[in-house]
Amino acid sequence: MLERLFHLSSHGSTVRVEVLGGVTTFFTTAYIIVVNPAILSFAGLPRGPATVATVLAAVFGTLLMGLYANRPIAVAPYMGENAFIAFGLGAMGIAWPQALGAVFLSGVLFLVITVAGVRTWLAAAVPPSLRHSFAAGIGLFMALIGLYETGIVASFVTGMPAAALTGEGGLLRAPDVPLKIGNLRDPAVLLAMGGFLLIAILMHRRVRGAILLGMGATAVCGVLLGLAEAPRAVFALPFTGEWTLEPVALKLDVLGVLRWSMLPALLTLFLMGFLDTLGTLVGVGAAGNLLDEHGNFPQVERPMTVDAISCMGSALLGTTTSGAYIESATGIREGARTGLAAVTTAGLFALSLFFLPLLEPLSRMRFAYAPALVAVGLLMLGSIRRIDLDDLTEAVPAFATIAMMVFTYNIANGLTAGLVLHPIVKTLAGRARDVNAGSLVLAGVCGVYYVVGLPH
Repeated sequence: MLERLFHLSSHGSTVRVEVLGGVTTFFTTAYIIVVNPAILSFAGLPRGPATVATVLAAVFGTLLMGLYANRPIAVAPYMGENAFIAFGLGAMGIAWPQALGAVFLSGVLFLVITVAGVRTWLAAAVPPSLRHSFAAGIGLFMALIGLYETGIVASFVTGMPAAALTGEGGLLRAPDVPLKIGNLRDPAVLLAMGGFLLIAILMHRRVRGAILLGMGATAVCGVLLGLAEAPRAVFALPFTGEWTLEPVALKLDVLGVLRWSMLPALLTLFLMGFLDTLGTLVGVGAAGNLLDEHGNFPQVERPMTVDAISCMGSALLGTTTSGAYIESATGIREGARTGLAAVTTAGLFALSLFFLPLLEPLSRMRFAYAPALVAVGLLMLGSIRRIDLDDLTEAVPAFATIAMMVFTYNIANGLTAGLVLHPIVKTLAGRARDVNAGSLVLAGVCGVYYVVGLPH
């Protein structure tokens, strides 16, 4: 039955490998169970119901990805979009029901252009060098998140520090850099560094489940060293008490979005979702050698359709834009190649509904899961070798993509910058014939993102 559903043999995989990959992907995406509700609480959504909505959105999207698209990719609420809704739209005074309405409408638009074939056409219009820069940039982005989560890298307060005004003689001195090295004497930081080294050594020795084993060993060490709290409870019934879904489910306000003042918010959500999905699919595909000889993601319309439907489902459940998760690369690196891995991940998300009191402290163990993000980021960086750095008309947009993605801490900013620059650089260099119609459309849409959208 599994062979008929997922075509394991034609993908060179086995049930054991797929299940292991699905479990690995779950453990590197499970942090969303805690982090997403925490962020959405700033927008006014109650934590308990938002937690249940987050898990259900992950179950629905990931299961659909496995059964319909037959891809080993997890689907869950995006991190960038939830922050945009909580802090960006919140600062504009937009209530969370309207924000969920905007999420739903962006999903409808995704589905329309996907069914019409426009979305696939636009995805195929992205030049190969940019596709590989997406993978390399997302890899560095993931590594930065991992380094920050472990404490190996720390940040200063944003904006110009007051001390910048108190240089010698009252002169303005150079402000502190935005990032600095963390406290390397902190036991949790040292444990995270050890966890990364363990994962790296296991991967070098080609040990199956290297990332999962490394995370598990690090988590156990953290508990034994007193660096993490032991769970105070193990089991809780979902949809009861603080874990009810009623306060957020079907509370979206679609009509409140249908006005001109909401256009920038809707446009930004649409572009962020489209570009995040595109970049993630290309990044995951490059990490797992899932791209074809032309650098395209085969049958990309299927995972894109899943992304669109998941986005609409998330809004109905009471959470933000869902889409393909770059952390799926961890499971793919363990050998996952089919939708059976995604079904496994979805099953574990569903099971987690009964163990939310147990998972909450586990998901807070940054020293355990963050080293895995650094390791995957390192592996994904290999895509940079496929960028034609000798051709500046290819290298400049690729560099802008990577730099803007990492240094602005936003994947969408990097993707839009590269897509806008590519036709401009090609045309100014006298190579306008290398620019196709799809590239021009993408550049125009991305230009609108900067002109009337809400880049952050």
